[in-house]
Amino acid sequence: MTINRLLVANRGEIARRVLATCRRLGVETVAVHSEADADAPHVAEADQAVRLPGDSPAETYLRIDLILDAARRTGADAVHPGYGFLSENAEFAAAVIDAGLTWVGPSAKAIAAMGDKVAAKTLLADAGVPMLPTWTEPGQVGGFPVLVKAASGGGGRGMRVVRDAAGLAEAIASARREAAAAFGDGTVFVERYVEHGRHVEVQIFGDVFGTIAALGVRECSIQRRHQKIVEETPGVIPPEVRERLHEAAVAAGRAVDYVGAGTVEFLLTPDGEIHFLEMNTRLQVEHPVTELCTGLDLVRLQLLVAEGEPLPAEAVYPKTRGYAVEVRLCAEDPAEGFRPATGVLHRFAVPGVSAEFGALTHAGLRLDSGVVDGSAVGVHYDSMLAKLIAWAPTRGEAARALAGALARAELHGVTTNRDLLVRVLRSPEFAAVEVDTGFLDRHPEVFVPLVPSDRVPLYALAGALASAAGRRANAPVLAGLPSGWRNVPAYPQVTRLLGPAGEVEVRYRLDRTGALAEWAVRPVTGPRGDDAVPDGSRIDSGDAGAAGSATGAGSEIPAVALVSAAPERVVLDADGVRCAYRVHRVGSAVHVDGPEGSVTLTELPRLPEPTAELAPGSLLAPLPGTVTRVHVKAGQRVTAGDLLLTLEAMKLEHPALAPIDGTVVELPVPTGGQVDTGAVLAVVNPLEDAR
Repeated sequence: MTINRLLVANRGEIARRVLATCRRLGVETVAVHSEADADAPHVAEADQAVRLPGDSPAETYLRIDLILDAARRTGADAVHPGYGFLSENAEFAAAVIDAGLTWVGPSAKAIAAMGDKVAAKTLLADAGVPMLPTWTEPGQVGGFPVLVKAASGGGGRGMRVVRDAAGLAEAIASARREAAAAFGDGTVFVERYVEHGRHVEVQIFGDVFGTIAALGVRECSIQRRHQKIVEETPGVIPPEVRERLHEAAVAAGRAVDYVGAGTVEFLLTPDGEIHFLEMNTRLQVEHPVTELCTGLDLVRLQLLVAEGEPLPAEAVYPKTRGYAVEVRLCAEDPAEGFRPATGVLHRFAVPGVSAEFGALTHAGLRLDSGVVDGSAVGVHYDSMLAKLIAWAPTRGEAARALAGALARAELHGVTTNRDLLVRVLRSPEFAAVEVDTGFLDRHPEVFVPLVPSDRVPLYALAGALASAAGRRANAPVLAGLPSGWRNVPAYPQVTRLLGPAGEVEVRYRLDRTGALAEWAVRPVTGPRGDDAVPDGSRIDSGDAGAAGSATGAGSEIPAVALVSAAPERVVLDADGVRCAYRVHRVGSAVHVDGPEGSVTLTELPRLPEPTAELAPGSLLAPLPGTVTRVHVKAGQRVTAGDLLLTLEAMKLEHPALAPIDGTVVELPVPTGGQVDTGAVLAVVNPLEDAR
């Protein structure tokens, strides 16, 4: 049963990954897409594409009938589910097979057995796989802390850590809502939570001849919201523990006659004990690290096994080479509780990439991305944009190369977790393999932006100079004059920018040769307008050479000389050290990439338009989404930090908290209402106003 035309029932990065292997093998491809994904890269790269009407997953990628109809209309003879969506849906697998198509995955029976995590624990415990204590009813729970988990699905959704009995009921209710929204099944269970545990997993592969192979261990302990963000292989694990992990994973596969790619996940305790967590009956997000260290193409193996072929010898007896580390680059703001971010990704460029979606012949970087320049990042789907993977002879070399490429990447238009990832990879604790699932909770220092606050003024200066150079280059007359040139050089140029720490004013003056005579970057504390005085200081009009200053950061900026200024590149010499800044402007947004990292600024108009004044105590939506629950009523007294509403976006729940102590006077959005960023969700009158 040779596969000739494959339909990929997914989107984004994993769809592109499957399409890449199909192109290498000569397999024709079919993509499906929602209306929101009409211009997505995976649609353009497939041989054929079918639109699924609607935007939300429930309307599109979760519709079994629409996907099977797309296969029929395009003549596809096989279906690959990718990960997420319907990849672990036994009903979907059975429907594909009943339609006479080849299912690229394990049997529907195996998916069903492992899809119910409670039943899976019972089944695998009988096969000798070690387990954590588990309870299905709140009254059964014996001791805290515990972890509430969704019985279906994965990706960290529907999971809550509970440290005392008082919080158990609400955690279960919240986990049920999130699981129901993400997977269509709100069933949850409770298991013992292990402090300082490591999350490790084994990639297994089975064929129709009964072979079950273990392809190595992956370390996946660094997580946010119980979802992995850094993965590596072969992992720094004692040989005897690695052997036990392989044996337990193979036993799990044999217990369900597993066929295809799967992952058996374990919790590794500080004393070296292993406990089964779950089995994912699909290809994992982090599969590239295994591919780079074994030289195998796991998607190719999936297709071979689906065609009824035996696993090749190199997969049955894999050889590990070097070390691989992967990070998940996500559209989210770590400083705001990993709040998902939306927008247009105006530039997506990672330096030094040697391959995309494929093997590396020498140490280097691989990029598996679901986005390109101009991609729109919406609220309907997961926040992951891309995976960047480094492969090198040693763990230290791989981490260093990966951090360096991330730090130099140009990611413009959407907030990402890039700075956090770089901080993690460069941390002494990561280098010393002092990692576990609580890593981010113990290390708040990794949430600090890469660009130090006392260096931001240089980025602001570079942005202002580049913007001025761009205006001068586009001037209809006298375009050759230096930017800011005046017959009487009495006053500086003034640019107001909104930066990471608020609004700043950049003032600078160039001499008649175009050199930087003086400059200052200070927070704006006065009224908006030409007469605003920054932080009570001013620049004198007399020559100051290459002098400059900055306040608000607690330190003086060294003397700065302008080497060159162009619309897209500014070179500054700061106290004898020359640094280049790449500048990319989109509308009023000014993206500046420099030696330390990246800063996004917004150039503010000199004469801003008047805006409607918000009522004091207004709570604004931090991102587009749906109000799933309203927890208070108008007239109710609340305290700052109380939960007022729950928003759902990118498959996750986001609490909306009271901004101040007071009385709720307005709740303009009902349950089920859709909101955009900045919409008023509630208004809380201060207590003194409510009396």
